[in-house]
Parts: sequence; C-alpha cells; structure tokens
Amino acid sequence: MNIVVYCSANNDLPREITDIAADLGRWIGEGSHSLVYGGVNAGLMHITAQVAHDAGCESIVGIVPEFFAHRADPLCTELVLARDLNDRKSRLIVLGDVFVVLPGGLGTIDEWISTLSHLMVEGIVEQGSNRPIIVVNHNGMYSPIAEQLALTAQSQFSRSPLIASSILVNNSQELITTLSTISTK
Repeated sequence: MNIVVYCSANNDLPREITDIAADLGRWIGEGSHSLVYGGVNAGLMHITAQVAHDAGCESIVGIVPEFFAHRADPLCTELVLARDLNDRKSRLIVLGDVFVVLPGGLGTIDEWISTLSHLMVEGIVEQGSNRPIIVVNHNGMYSPIAEQLALTAQSQFSRSPLIASSILVNNSQELITTLSTISTK
C-alpha cells in the first residue's frame, strides 16, 4: 500500500510531534508499505523516511520540485523531480492509496485540501473510489479547518458530503489503529 505523507519540513520540532512521525514511519516499514512523500531531507519528512527505512521499508518515493532538488533526501529509493509544487501535489495524489496529514504549515494544509478536492471529484466520477485521508489533529491544530469543512458540507454550496470525510485522529495510537484497520480491508 502506498502511504502518502504530508507534513512539516521544519527542523527542531517538539518531541511529541517528531514521535508521531517516527511511529508512522515504523508502521510503514514494519508493514512493508511504501512511503510516498515530499522527499526533502528535513523535518518530519526526513524523520518519517529515516524510521521507515530503519524498520525495513524498501520503497521510499520522494517527489521534489526541481527548485528543491538540492534538498532531496538521500533515503529516497526513487526520486521524482516535479516542475513545481502543483506538479508535486498531482503526482503525490496519483500515487496514494492512503493519505496521512501530520502537523505542518500552509503547504501541508494545501496538500490536504487539494487531495480532498481531487478525491471528491474522483468519487463522483468513479463510484466507490475510496482512498482515505487521515489527519493527525495534534492538540486540535486542524479542528478549525475540519469544522469549516463540515459547515461547507452542510451548506447549499457543497455537492458532496465527502468534503467532511477526512478521518481525524488525535495521536499516534489512534493513527496506527486507523491505518491498521484500513490496511486489512
């Protein structure tokens, strides 16, 4: 299963955050899944890749915009250079079976919403298409966005209730339990 991970590339994050990335990487590696991510050698991206690698992950696919090629993570078993950030998002979405949103900044939020939008259209076109998005809502950081998505889903402007379909979890344990349930379906 290809697990696409959206997350921060910032270094020096609190241990409670880096532990979530490490737990995810361990689950990916021990489960013989593939990691697909932004491919940068920094922050939660690198931590997830390093722990996945150390836990036996044989497929680490990094998709890096050409202008960040110098920051590519050497752990990538496959490095894909994208034209720009939009090309990167498109390539990540195409490869994903499951999407995990870890704590991150504007880029992470953009990737989440772009993926959600893509999957909504895909669900309309291909009935029964199901590629889950799991959002680690650490200390409620994504609660306002999830609330806005739920309000939009209930409004006259939304064509699909899928807009509020992301699965919010609060910690590593809930993340791993949810991933394990999805991977056995």
